Amino acid sequence: MPILPSNFSPTIPFRNGHFNTMYRPLFMKGVVNYKRERLHTWDNDFLDLDFSKVGSKTLAVLIHGLEGSSSSHYITATIKHLNNKNLDAVCINLRGCSGEDNNLLATYHSGKTEDVSFVMNHLLDKYSYENIVIIGFSLGGNLTLKYLGEQGKELPSEIKGGIACSVPVDIASAEKEMDKLKNKLYMEVFFKTMKNKILEKAHKFPEYKLDKDKLFKATKFKHLEHLYTVPVFGFESPEDYWQKASSKPYIPSINRPALLINAKDDTFLSKECYPKEEAKTSDNFFLEITKYGGHCGFMSSFKPSDNTWLEERIAKFIQRNINIDMP
Repeated sequence: MPILPSNFSPTIPFRNGHFNTMYRPLFMKGVVNYKRERLHTWDNDFLDLDFSKVGSKTLAVLIHGLEGSSSSHYITATIKHLNNKNLDAVCINLRGCSGEDNNLLATYHSGKTEDVSFVMNHLLDKYSYENIVIIGFSLGGNLTLKYLGEQGKELPSEIKGGIACSVPVDIASAEKEMDKLKNKLYMEVFFKTMKNKILEKAHKFPEYKLDKDKLFKATKFKHLEHLYTVPVFGFESPEDYWQKASSKPYIPSINRPALLINAKDDTFLSKECYPKEEAKTSDNFFLEITKYGGHCGFMSSFKPSDNTWLEERIAKFIQRNINIDMP
C-alpha cells in the first residue's frame, strides 16, 4: 500500500515532540468503568482483561506500551472514543501490569506474542464477536504487528485487522536512540518501575541470581536485558532478543488491513522504525508518518475537545479500511 498522507496539524507548542509526548500523561486524565476478567494461563499464571462494553458485535482489543496498563491515558481515551462509536473494547494488561504482580518470574517483553495469541483464542472461544480489531501502542503496537505477521493467512477470520501507534518496529536501532541524552528523562521514568519490579522478582524467586549492584548502575535497556530479559526468557543475548522480538521482519506477512502511525518527531524512534519499503510493497500494510505527535501523544491544542485526532484516525481506519460500520 502507498504511504498515507497525514492531516495532523497541531498548534505551535504541540509541534515540539517532547511537549506532545509529555502532555497526554500529565494533563489528559481519563477514567473508564472497566469490568475485569482474570484469564488463567497455560503456565499457571494470569492475565487481567479490562472490558468496557456497549453491546456491540465488534470488539477492539487494546495493548498498552512499556510499563503501561489499562489506566494509561492513551488507552482510556481510545476506549472512550470507540465506545462512543458503538464498539466494545478490552485492554490486555500484560503480565505484572494490572496492579498485581504475576505469579511467575517471567513477565512480558516486546515480542511475547504467545500471550496475545492466548488471549485472542480465549476471546474467540468465550465470546461471539463477529469482528475483532487489535490496537497497540508502542511496545503493544510491536506485539500487534508481530502477531498479525506471525499468524499471516492463518489468522482467525473474526480478526479483521489492526492498528499500531508509535512503534519501535526495529528494536536494536530504537534502543540506540533511547540511549541518547535527549531521552534521559524518559529512561529514568521507565527504570524507576522496571528496576523495582526486577528487585521484587529477585526477592520472590531466590533461584534468580540477580546482580543487584549491576541493576542499580544500569542506565540502558541493554543492561536490564543482560540482567533479566535474556536469562529469564532464554535469549542468547540482547542482540538475539532484539532480532527475535522486532515486528519489522513480520510486516510483509500481514494478511489483513493494518495501519502503523509513527510521528517524525518521536524521540524514541530511529529511522529504521519507519518501514516505508514494507508499506510500498504490501497489499495490507499502511504507513502514516505524521510530522508532529511525539510518542503516543498526538495532542493538538490546550483545548481538550481538539485532542481527539489519534482516536478519530483509529476509528476512521476501522470504518474505511477494515470495513466495520459505526456511527
